[in-house]
Amino acid sequence: LLACALLVAASGLAATPCAAKLIEQQRWVAAKAIDRYGKEVARDIMVTVFYDDTAPQPYPLLILNHGRAPQSAERRAMGRAAYREASRWFAGMGFMVAVPTRIGYGVTGGEDVEDTGACTRKDYPPGYAAAAAQTLTVLDYLRGWKEVAKDRTVIVGQSFGGTTAITIAAMNTPGVQATINFAGGGGGDPKGHPGQPCAQPQLKQLFADYGKTARIPTLWIYSENDLYMGPTLPRVW
Repeated sequence: LLACALLVAASGLAATPCAAKLIEQQRWVAAKAIDRYGKEVARDIMVTVFYDDTAPQPYPLLILNHGRAPQSAERRAMGRAAYREASRWFAGMGFMVAVPTRIGYGVTGGEDVEDTGACTRKDYPPGYAAAAAQTLTVLDYLRGWKEVAKDRTVIVGQSFGGTTAITIAAMNTPGVQATINFAGGGGGDPKGHPGQPCAQPQLKQLFADYGKTARIPTLWIYSENDLYMGPTLPRVW
């Protein structure tokens, strides 16, 4: 209910049943990102767009970011990010939903610009900055559509994408009214070290630094049985 209320407030719409007549489209969007070594990588990224064509226009925009698998083979095999069930729900609230497949993943491919280093030597900020840069590129692209409201955007993400939502909250981008973080964090490995992500002091500092500048509402949602981040650390963050 809290998530629904936050979305309704950000969208400027009355709550609607989550039973949208879903339209799904695919677009290639030119994007750039800088890795932790300072190298700029340019690549077209796949963006999957969902909306209910019976909903009022211009649509408020919601960008939904995927997470990051621990293994490179899993990242390459990801295919095209879509989150169809979640996208249908958000579209039922009246949003246009955009799900980017970022550089280094699935059908987009390319170099791993979001790599944050070995577990004992994590450098988190550049990885999330790279993901945020691509997200803001998608935001700028879709704001060029006449069907999209330029001043009503929510950024949502899961896992690595959840932390990216908080990264963007710290940037206070005009028109972004709220962000939602589902199970955000970094360095998690449910098989190798369940519930104990890498470089925990660095993660704590990352979120503390974001908190110094973030001035928009954020909603954080975690589960007690999260094998990536565990039940304790998210409360600290």
